[in-house]
Amino acid sequence: MSEQRINAVPVILCGGSGSRLWPLSRSGFPKQFLCLTGDNSLFQESIQRLTSLSDQRISIQAPLIVTNEQHRFLALEQLREMGVDNASLILEPFGRNTAPALTLAALAALAADNDPVLVVTPDDQTITDSVGFQAAIGAAITAANQGEIIILGIEPTHPETGYGYIQVESNPLAIKKVRRFVEKPRLEIAQSYLQAGDYFWNAGLFVLKASVWLAALDAFRADILQATQAAWLDHDSDGVFLRPDKALFAEVPADSVDYAVMEHCPGSRFPINMIPLNAGWSDLGAWDAVWQVLQKDELGNSFQGDVLAHNTS
Repeated sequence: MSEQRINAVPVILCGGSGSRLWPLSRSGFPKQFLCLTGDNSLFQESIQRLTSLSDQRISIQAPLIVTNEQHRFLALEQLREMGVDNASLILEPFGRNTAPALTLAALAALAADNDPVLVVTPDDQTITDSVGFQAAIGAAITAANQGEIIILGIEPTHPETGYGYIQVESNPLAIKKVRRFVEKPRLEIAQSYLQAGDYFWNAGLFVLKASVWLAALDAFRADILQATQAAWLDHDSDGVFLRPDKALFAEVPADSVDYAVMEHCPGSRFPINMIPLNAGWSDLGAWDAVWQVLQKDELGNSFQGDVLAHNTS
């Protein structure tokens, strides 16, 4: 008898404003919906990467997108352009950071399936090596199906002070035990992390079962879980848009996935491990990061669209 395939649900956290990419990115049209590195938007690239993961072991289910009321039609139109017609959009009435957003997605996924693996990604990153990405995510889904929390880590190339770091146990294994998380260090600390070799950038990519997320949140931030559950219990649905109760969601405490849960997991009853992601990852948080991933001419210029450059470098 063939082995049963793992059900995995892509969860796209689509709530950022991309203010550092102003004036192109703005509140009404944030960076995730812009085509910064090609013909598809960052949002569309995120969807495409995850919906193409299905193989003999993994069955990718309909994606869950957590966004807000203001951007619902932007997201829906870009999904239509891709031919994705089975996504559900969870609309937050207020931004409450990523922990409540992921909780809404976990509750929706549990209601629709028998405890699937959630593949959680921000919507504003680029990956140049799709084969390497699929290999790392496939391994993460397999491990998460056994009850582990898996985070993807990026081997640092320079002492970056704008990223969080993950320290792991030094070993030659493909899956490394997480020792601790460190938030955006000072330059000299970041330099020491680079030299140490056991620190990785935190890409904000998590893979875990829906039930595992809810259990860990209950252990570390039960207040967030209870408030989000109350708002979700009275949610409205029209088949595409899922809306938690506005008044009850206003009572949900704001916190990130990292602060609320992940930083508490090392040494706890929730095993958390890291898989290195070597796939040309970039977080397009500012214009210099966009420049880094674009093709350049002999003077170091990168152009998009109809550009006339004169004495420019």
